[in-house]
Amino acid sequence: MSRVAKTHGMEAYLVAIYTLEAEGDVVLSARIADYLRVSRPTVTQTVHRLVAMGLVVSGKSKEVALTESGRIRAEQVIRRHRLLERWLSDELGLDWADVHAEADRLEHAVSPLVEQRLMEKLGYPTTCPHGNAIPGSGYRQPYGNLLGDTLSGTRVQVVRISEQAEENMELLRLFHSSGLIPGAVVHIARREDIPGRDVELHLIIGNQTVNLPRSAAKWIVIQEVPETSATTEP
Repeated sequence: MSRVAKTHGMEAYLVAIYTLEAEGDVVLSARIADYLRVSRPTVTQTVHRLVAMGLVVSGKSKEVALTESGRIRAEQVIRRHRLLERWLSDELGLDWADVHAEADRLEHAVSPLVEQRLMEKLGYPTTCPHGNAIPGSGYRQPYGNLLGDTLSGTRVQVVRISEQAEENMELLRLFHSSGLIPGAVVHIARREDIPGRDVELHLIIGNQTVNLPRSAAKWIVIQEVPETSATTEP
């Protein structure tokens, strides 16, 4: 099922554009189509409608960007979604990998009153369980590199899981079971670059060793930490 089918109409496009922008991607119709898993002609038609509504702009290079109104609409949906993820995880004890899909189902039923109560009940959280910033919380997402691009011998800390990876429940379960969650300190013991094959990272996380292909590691945002830093827990 596509993300469009799981959310309410054109808001899904606003969320997709916001997410791609946040990841530093150049937002073109083709990228939106890939993210939402819909056809490119469908995206083109919808983008035209969003432009007419004043929610996005499209330049000569066909890049798509949110207007101020479009950004406000996108942030409303994303804030409720990430608050729900935090509530489902922290208060109801749902699996770390399941909360994204469950929040998709609930986000449009949350009123401003319930949103405010959730924020208060949860102690004004700044991120979702996967480390992504909750809009309006005042939290500034730190700049980070990707685990998949990290060299051997480096010691890093997981900052967040890319929002794009949250659509893949199996991938989230792999990260969670491996201890690759926000706050975890990871040592890249070895990096194997074998021609014709996916690069494999050999990681040490706490007391366990994890082998992770670069195709999965590219969704984990990290920051390098000095060797003298104490290991922290999420």
